[in-house]
Amino acid sequence: MVREIVIWPDPVLKEIATPVDRVDDDVRRLLDDMAETMYAADGVGLAAPQIAVGRRIIVIDVSPREPDQKLIHLVNPEIVEAEGKTVYTEGCLSVPGEAEEVERANKVRVRALDYFGKPFEIVAEGDLLAIALQHEIDHLQGTLFVDHLSSLKRELIRKRMKKLKQQRAADAAEAVKRAPRHESAL
Repeated sequence: MVREIVIWPDPVLKEIATPVDRVDDDVRRLLDDMAETMYAADGVGLAAPQIAVGRRIIVIDVSPREPDQKLIHLVNPEIVEAEGKTVYTEGCLSVPGEAEEVERANKVRVRALDYFGKPFEIVAEGDLLAIALQHEIDHLQGTLFVDHLSSLKRELIRKRMKKLKQQRAADAAEAVKRAPRHESAL
């Protein structure tokens, strides 16, 4: 099921996500929904807080840009090692239409649980996967890529996002007004 993606500066995006006690059918259903939502939005990663679920869960699939990769499910991910520096132009499904350069570690080693609750580690270096892992894990800490920008750039983006949210609300209200009435409903 495709879920609605929360748009920044919604306060839910600033909350720290809680760890998952165990990977069960409910968590797997959430992982499936997140992957479906990410694909529907043409993204490469999605964190549970972006759909207003405060759990430490992310999905990443960079295969459209790195064909040797595949969908990765990460529950309770943590960066256990980071080294080097790189700069990458990042965007975010919660900050649509915006992209800015962000400095990140060039190499990361991440520990997590998989779709079935089995522990695993992943190492990514010098590629989109390394960036996506850091970007999505940031979401679990209530940090967005805009938090890595200057206050001036962040404020300009904030104003554009507020305007976008107002426009979407107005569009939704207009759609309700245009919807056919059902006289049979009491």
